Amino acid sequence: MDGIRKPAQVYFDDVAEGFELPPLRKGPLTTVHLMRWSAAMENWHKIHYDHPFAVGHDRLPGLLVNGSFKQQFILQHLKDFAGLAGWAWKARFQFRAMDVAGTTLDVWARVKRRIPMDDYGLVELDLGIRNQDGHESTPGEGLVALPYRGRGAVPYPFVPPAGDPWARRAG
Repeated sequence: MDGIRKPAQVYFDDVAEGFELPPLRKGPLTTVHLMRWSAAMENWHKIHYDHPFAVGHDRLPGLLVNGSFKQQFILQHLKDFAGLAGWAWKARFQFRAMDVAGTTLDVWARVKRRIPMDDYGLVELDLGIRNQDGHESTPGEGLVALPYRGRGAVPYPFVPPAGDPWARRAG
């Protein structure tokens, strides 16, 4: 276990609005990546592994990167930002464009708002996925709970605060 590096913890006190997280790069995504993900998720739609079907029958530009695969990239990025003492609480995003096999994807995030709470702070992020040409395919938002420096980890199990900033408002 000596070879495993413990990631540095980010604290609520250390982030400011406009702070950009280092991007998470995935790819180039190969047909093997797509097939493994399809098998793991038991998603057997041919658009993810059968090139002649995807291009000839469905008239797609190539084999499509699974939406759930891109979802996992976003949550991995939020989890990595939260660290061992934080909590990746929520994410919402839209699939607005197709990404195909051979593409390299960068998951990006920027702090939009800091919300101090009693036991930890919430960090609202703008986020998304861009391909190697800079085209945005998956815009969204995330909400991460970060600990305050010197005050211990975000409580586990995570109990959402009463004042959920993303709760639907009546009216």
